[in-house]
Amino acid sequence: MTSPTIASLRWGEMKVEGSDTLYKDCKVWPGGNRTWDWRETGTRHTPGVQPADVNEIVNKGIRTLVIGRGMDEALQVPQETLSFIRSKGIDAVVLQTEKAVQQYNKLVKEGVAVGGIFHSTC
Repeated sequence: MTSPTIASLRWGEMKVEGSDTLYKDCKVWPGGNRTWDWRETGTRHTPGVQPADVNEIVNKGIRTLVIGRGMDEALQVPQETLSFIRSKGIDAVVLQTEKAVQQYNKLVKEGVAVGGIFHSTC
């Protein structure tokens, strides 16, 4: 099973291949995708992405997780979250969202088992 590519990205809007949903923030993994609803875990720009935000994705058989910090990189990624990801034997790539989407799509095309979590605004 492969991960869906990100078909388009602009401020506040992401489209995932094979989905009719327009996402503001989204999670993607081999065979799936869904809205990343920050209210589920109480996420805010600071301290940022929590282990609970990525837990669902790291349990989907991925080797790499790409994290998009937003267009202006306002979303933080604490060391605790990176340590959690790495403790599962998964590589973490943290980038500005446009660069993160490019890297994620590149890994999908290379056949890497990759997941992503992306913030499409600030």
